[in-house]
Amino acid sequence: MGFLFKSLLRVGAGCGLIGYLAAPAQVSEEAFRPFQNRYIAHRGLHSGKDGVVPENSLAAFAAACENGYGIELDVQLSADGQVVVFHDDNLKRVCGVNKPVCALSLKELQSLSLLGSEETIPLFSDVLDLVAGRGPLIVELKNGRQNKELCEKTLALLRAYDGPFCVESFAPDIVHWFRLNAPDIVRGQLACSIEGYAKESPKPVAFAMSRCLMNVWSRPHFIAYELTKKPIPVRFAELLGAKRVCWTSRKPGDEVDQDTVIFEGYRPEGWF
Repeated sequence: MGFLFKSLLRVGAGCGLIGYLAAPAQVSEEAFRPFQNRYIAHRGLHSGKDGVVPENSLAAFAAACENGYGIELDVQLSADGQVVVFHDDNLKRVCGVNKPVCALSLKELQSLSLLGSEETIPLFSDVLDLVAGRGPLIVELKNGRQNKELCEKTLALLRAYDGPFCVESFAPDIVHWFRLNAPDIVRGQLACSIEGYAKESPKPVAFAMSRCLMNVWSRPHFIAYELTKKPIPVRFAELLGAKRVCWTSRKPGDEVDQDTVIFEGYRPEGWF
């Protein structure tokens, strides 16, 4: 009996620790309503690699609005401190220039073509003017050397915007910044399997990030996890109230057991 009691005590303590580290902040149904059971177009409603409607372009965002979808997009800073919408750290894949986004000014960035199209890298402010509240926005802040400046400038733009939005990031320090400086804004922790972190992070860090154990610092309202098997701490966080957002869906059916679906490559209904 003594051994069984001690074993149960250890299990209980372990569960308690996981719960403390992974627990989310609670979000009201009203605050999350714009995203609940919504399909969100990944980087806008783009056409893929063909460049007809490039990702993270004004054309892709307009198409998402016209088809009744929400929008997921990515923001980062140019060399002259402008908040631009672009996913990769490097311009090579989308613009054919082997330089980081942060090394070029806004003027230089906007001289580049997105996937050979007539579309160029937009300012975040231009995207907000285009969307104008026609659908919910999930704004991913990219991790970089100037996270505080990016957070401050992004928040200023969002405070002036009249429409539903939330923020998310892979970087817990960015989510933490919003927890401290804009606690009223719905915030999310982006996460993926340990393999997704392995190239850039030490194994202990990759382990903690993949299991959302940094929630103790950032206390997100939702966890946006890649479509793969979720570790126990992530499931535990969901049981404790974290909203369930998945990325990136490429086929119908991924909406099962999700609150929000970030998709690309097909045309679902706007709601599920």
